[in-house]
Amino acid sequence: MHYQSALAEEIRASAARLLAEDVGPGDITAQLIPDDQWATANVITREAAVLCGVAWVDEIFRRLDSQVSLSWKAADGDRLEAGQCFLELEGSARSLLTGERAVLNILQTLSATATATRTYVDLIDGTGVRLLDTRKTLPGMRLAQKYAVTCGGGHNHRIGLWDAFLIKENHIAACGGIQAAVTQARKLASDLPVEVEVETFEELDQALKAGADIIMLDNFALEDLHVAVEINGGRATLEASGNVDNTTLRAIADTGVDCISSGALTKDIASIDLSMRITRTYSV
Repeated sequence: MHYQSALAEEIRASAARLLAEDVGPGDITAQLIPDDQWATANVITREAAVLCGVAWVDEIFRRLDSQVSLSWKAADGDRLEAGQCFLELEGSARSLLTGERAVLNILQTLSATATATRTYVDLIDGTGVRLLDTRKTLPGMRLAQKYAVTCGGGHNHRIGLWDAFLIKENHIAACGGIQAAVTQARKLASDLPVEVEVETFEELDQALKAGADIIMLDNFALEDLHVAVEINGGRATLEASGNVDNTTLRAIADTGVDCISSGALTKDIASIDLSMRITRTYSV
């Protein structure tokens, strides 16, 4: 419930920021257009993609000009083909052009994350392995990109530093060991999941003995992942991380781990090529 309310607030705040940074005190070029000029426009994708960002676009035009009419031909999570029109707009020509870049910027970024996620999810189809994101998100876009991951068929790891423990190498060193770190975590918040990152079989054994809920196998070789799954025997959820790309993903999934996490879903994305085109103008 907290996530949903936080996301709704983020959409409102994000729309305000996008308009503020682009429009500033006013769109001077749009003032060249008569204020009684209305238009229709189409938004298309020039490449195959998975759509994400509908609520952001709705909010941008709600703030900019509530008289603009939006007719969506696809929903978040839908696959789009190259050349497909997925949004039709009608309203003040000034408003359509003023909102154009803010709308395309958020759509191309969130759709990029959703598309990258769907590509990975398709690669591990049938394995039962869950694909997870990380905290390696674009600055200021944490909730938006994590939402985009779900639109692509992936799953969210922890949202931030507050909703789950992830005990890494430096935490282990500072706490005095894996057992000490896990014990302290249970004392601090017994209701939150405790995950431990391990790099060796010795650390895996320590994490299992400490009772970690989730164990992240960091940069384990494929053969070592197979061994780790056997050692674990279903006691903890196993997450593979590191060296994950479209050439290694399926092989990692086939080792029997429960989930695979990848920062590439949110940090190594290439914006989707989108375009808005005026299709008709008329006076009102």
